Amino acid sequence: MELDGKVCVVTGGSRGIGRSICLEMAKAGAAVVVNYCSNENAAMDVASEIERFGHPSLAYKADIADFAQAQRMMEDVHKKFGRIDILVNNAGIARDMLLLIMSEKDWGDVIATNLTGIYNTTKNVARYMIKQRWGRIINISSVVGIYGNAGQANYAAAKAGIIGFTKALAKELGSRGITVNAIAPGFIKTDMTSPIIEKNAAIEEKIPLRRLGTPEDVAYMAVFLASARADYITGQIIGIDGGFTL
Repeated sequence: MELDGKVCVVTGGSRGIGRSICLEMAKAGAAVVVNYCSNENAAMDVASEIERFGHPSLAYKADIADFAQAQRMMEDVHKKFGRIDILVNNAGIARDMLLLIMSEKDWGDVIATNLTGIYNTTKNVARYMIKQRWGRIINISSVVGIYGNAGQANYAAAKAGIIGFTKALAKELGSRGITVNAIAPGFIKTDMTSPIIEKNAAIEEKIPLRRLGTPEDVAYMAVFLASARADYITGQIIGIDGGFTL
């Protein structure tokens, strides 16, 4: 298996895209840490499913918006497994609202989890990867971070920030054998996107492939970027959107 012996941490791994990434990383041979913030039962279910593949797993509760919790998680994972090879920054929330009625809390919560959370996790994992002189950091952005979307100023700002962060870190860490890439999903069928999809019944007609994406569509790319087949890819923003952004 391509990721045999690797240790992968997936933030927001209990459901949706994160869940699929956890399972596909395990299928490829990795030991997977399923980070979650509130849904313990779902995270435990994912961890149990991973263990049925014959690989170690750990469900770990931590709010990545809090630097100390992110730091403690990485320390505990490294202590348990002896290494951390892959970090998938997937955790995210949405608080959609037009700017003029968006509260400071709605703005702050989204930025704290979706953008500052990536700073918190990446800073605390980078030192282990630098010592190993090998690592894969995969950030989940969004097509909204490239093109914007009315009613999602906070979400779009955070996802656009992830793109800049990805490119900067790729330049900082490349000489240490660490690649940093981002995936920009389009309309993926998950619990978080269902309200948007329900309001846009004709959305599939705007997608050249004429279908919504699945969490597995994103997970397959994450596994590829984590593998040796992507050794010469870094600083890239890869759209998984069925051609929506053409």
